[in-house]
Amino acid sequence: MRIIPTNPPKASARRTELPLDLASPHVTQGAASQHRLYQALCHAIIGGIVKPGEPLPPSRALAKQTGFRRNAVTTAYERLIADGFAEATVGSGTFVAARIPAQAASLRRAKIMVEPPQHSPLSLGCTNIDQRALQRFRAFAGRRLRAFGPEHLHYGDPRGNRELRAAIADHLLSARGLRCDPDQIMLASGTLHALRIVLGAILKPGDQVWCEDPGYPAARRAIEHCGYRPVSVPVDGAGMRVDKGRASAPAARAAYVTPSHQFPLGVQMSMPRRLELLDWARDADAFVFEDDYDSEFRYDGAPLLSLAGIDQLRRVIYMGTFAKTLFPGLRIGYCALPEQLIGPVTAARAALDRFPATLMEGAVADMLNSGAFAANLRKARKLYREARDVLASTLATASEGELTVPVPSQGLHLVARLDPSIDPLAAAQAKAAAGVGGWLLAETYHRARPLPGFVLGFSGHPVPQLVASAERLAKATLTALRAMRKASKPRRPMRIAAT
Repeated sequence: MRIIPTNPPKASARRTELPLDLASPHVTQGAASQHRLYQALCHAIIGGIVKPGEPLPPSRALAKQTGFRRNAVTTAYERLIADGFAEATVGSGTFVAARIPAQAASLRRAKIMVEPPQHSPLSLGCTNIDQRALQRFRAFAGRRLRAFGPEHLHYGDPRGNRELRAAIADHLLSARGLRCDPDQIMLASGTLHALRIVLGAILKPGDQVWCEDPGYPAARRAIEHCGYRPVSVPVDGAGMRVDKGRASAPAARAAYVTPSHQFPLGVQMSMPRRLELLDWARDADAFVFEDDYDSEFRYDGAPLLSLAGIDQLRRVIYMGTFAKTLFPGLRIGYCALPEQLIGPVTAARAALDRFPATLMEGAVADMLNSGAFAANLRKARKLYREARDVLASTLATASEGELTVPVPSQGLHLVARLDPSIDPLAAAQAKAAAGVGGWLLAETYHRARPLPGFVLGFSGHPVPQLVASAERLAKATLTALRAMRKASKPRRPMRIAAT
């Protein structure tokens, strides 16, 4: 008789392929092959696509997969080892480091983990503007340029044009229930710009800042880059877990939250949780940064009362932008400040970049004061509601139920989730194969266990493109899941056959 070997491979068997996207925005196109491969590998490690301690493919196998020379792979591996991302064992190969050095991880996040290009299908941050609104904006901008005045010929108020600040104050009162004086408004180029200015005015290097986990990676990176210490605070169905924040960092000096439409999960912070957060801020003599992004795009009922509206700007710094309500190219955002911070923040702004650009401020004020801004919002809500519904239904149907797609009541993105037991690697493989934008849900986690899924934008994309992209992503997801399940299926036990 003969023995037919059917033993399964050892758990430590070497990978032969990695889900590397060398055409992604995380990779510098045109750079040397070893540098591009190094960037792609770093992104896979930091993003959790490859886990600590897992083996990397042999250099020959990775060279075959990527089409690069073997010495390019060897050079990339050597650089990973030198930077603390990988470890080499004689006779066993190269493995992801069991623990990535904190300094190296923060540096690599700053260089590698950047948002996808804004024009990619399903990417976040894209917008539409109604043609009528665009015509009005052109007319307002033209009129302001023709009436070019002396205010453009000298340095202005560090907080920006008072006319626009007054229009924003009126808008916040009517739309968000927030009563403030124009003197409390400061213009900036966007939310992150405002965040950096205010942080520099109220915190000292090394101070702790609560951040949602999962949360907005760009805000966390901005906080780290400014020399402060982000503290990951878990999020549940009612928003940030304030009790967890108190337990892990009771001496934190600030918190960054997205209470009206949490990024990325889309949950709304409950009223008890909001009051608990404000109580903590008062007790700890701390401040809360309320990023109220996408608040104007609520599809079911009136917009929720802002956290700053409840607090009446005692401990809350409210941040908003015209990037989504008009268009990102304006580069105009704003924050509303507690009265006690007007002086320090104005001084910090003057020291940083003196004052904001003035040419477009008047045109934006005209949009707000004339009603053209509100008219554009009404049309955009109707358009985005249709896009949201189409994307959600297409993903759910085309994925044969593998993707759970809750329909958000607010905002410009949705989350498509896989079963929590699925390895997030399956989502990474599917997204790379489909060639779409958006985020991996796992990329938004820092310390909490990452969940598999996708964060996908539906605004600013034509409906036919949304349908095609959703079908492509769903198909790629099914393929990745089938391959993963097939690979994990136990082999049949060894049998003895008669000769």
